[in-house]
Amino acid sequence: MSKIKGDIDLFFTTHRLGYGLRAEDYEPLFKQGHKVWLEEQLTAPEEDEAPVKSRLDTCKLPIKYAAVEGKWPAMDELRSLSSLSKSIEELWSLFDPQKPVFGAERARPRTEVIAATLLRSVYSRYQLKEVISQFWHDHFHVNAFSDERISVALPVYDRDVIRKNCFGNFRVLLEAVATSTAMQFYLSNYSSRAGAANENYARELLELHTFGRENYLNDNFNRWREVPGALKGKPIGYIDQDVYEVARAFTGWTIAETGRFNYVERWHDGYQKRVLATELAPFAPAMADGREVLDLIAAHPATAQHMATKLCIRLVGENPPASLITRAAATWQSTHQAPDQIAKVLRLIIESPEFMQSRGAKIKRPIALMANYVRVMGFDFTPSEGLINQLTNAGQRLFGATTPVGLPDENAIFLGTNTLRHRWALLLGLAQNQWGTGTPNLAATFTAWKAIPGNGPETITELFRLMGNSADSKSIETVTMAAGLLPFAPPVGKEKNLILASAIAAMSPDFQFC
Repeated sequence: MSKIKGDIDLFFTTHRLGYGLRAEDYEPLFKQGHKVWLEEQLTAPEEDEAPVKSRLDTCKLPIKYAAVEGKWPAMDELRSLSSLSKSIEELWSLFDPQKPVFGAERARPRTEVIAATLLRSVYSRYQLKEVISQFWHDHFHVNAFSDERISVALPVYDRDVIRKNCFGNFRVLLEAVATSTAMQFYLSNYSSRAGAANENYARELLELHTFGRENYLNDNFNRWREVPGALKGKPIGYIDQDVYEVARAFTGWTIAETGRFNYVERWHDGYQKRVLATELAPFAPAMADGREVLDLIAAHPATAQHMATKLCIRLVGENPPASLITRAAATWQSTHQAPDQIAKVLRLIIESPEFMQSRGAKIKRPIALMANYVRVMGFDFTPSEGLINQLTNAGQRLFGATTPVGLPDENAIFLGTNTLRHRWALLLGLAQNQWGTGTPNLAATFTAWKAIPGNGPETITELFRLMGNSADSKSIETVTMAAGLLPFAPPVGKEKNLILASAIAAMSPDFQFC
């Protein structure tokens, strides 16, 4: 019998708010309880803890390409994740016309951020930070595969915009996103100037980042005065006129030749504007128009409702109770100036009875499935290109969704026949080290968990327990046979079969959902 005590709530919490348990984490978590664990998670330090930093510092990934005479020499080496700590100016040197580089060099920063994301998902103590950082990457999505400039800027976007502000204040996060090199290029605001305002960023700022599509009212109203509440200065939603005016407010917000954000006064449309029934004074100080827009939308009730809904969907399920959304929106609104606004809303959602009653409502995303299996099995993990490709096949292309919406929070997108096949292949590949990510050591895993292997079915039962499942006799029999284990044969000499059995156990619905 393993040391797992059947704490269903603990398993659920650590699977929904993180990527499952490691053997060394279980007893400390069980002793300290959920509330202490949650407070530790919500106050995670900005820097990576020492064990994770060590993993990031020692990780090396291959890079290889042929020489081009007069441009660059051949490259074939294992290289560290050096992009992660670089400034935008250092990264932007990859575009120096005097020092041409092969395209793989500009893709490299993106690859390193993906590798770091996978390492943190497995080894970080602060699992909720990893989950919420991925939430914000979806919410403020930039497709790093669509433009070399975004790929090069991704380490700074991940480090200084998303991860730095993931539990902080939404208004601060909004401006960090708006002035980021990655978002400026993804939604084309870098080229927006007076007389030729680009609406891409303005529209997504309202439609995706703040108010939400549900508060787009142009189907019913096409003049700002007609919007309910507008004549009192409190319109309930936005229309196209607001989009146009917001675009004008952000003219001149651009990127310098160094890659850093820059405000160009002569590009800015300084004339009077009206956004959400609020008049912006003409010829205001530098960046004042854009910042006033961010103030207006960050404090608006529609934004509170939209963000509360999205967080509840991510943490609770696709159809969260309206009562929970209402409470979360009220907390969002009342704390909109608090430095830890996001953490306060997360705490309310996670401590709610609705959250604890949502067990089994969410399917694990591919990265969660991967990290969960690796954490349970406890093997020495290294990310690789093959694994990254398999995660994409299974439905999660990190930092590469094809639309600004990011990866949708819908179970159905992971339940198609082909996607399920790739999810199972992901687990089998990890178990069999198909991509050089590490070799599971079942004996060490059982020792770490204080699990006691017995005959075939007893050992399989222990594997199910390690995955947090209590399988019925039919499931035990099926996995025992699938792994090639005779019903009463001892497991000695059958390491590969048992590792295969662990992957099959992880394919069960109890492990796939949380």
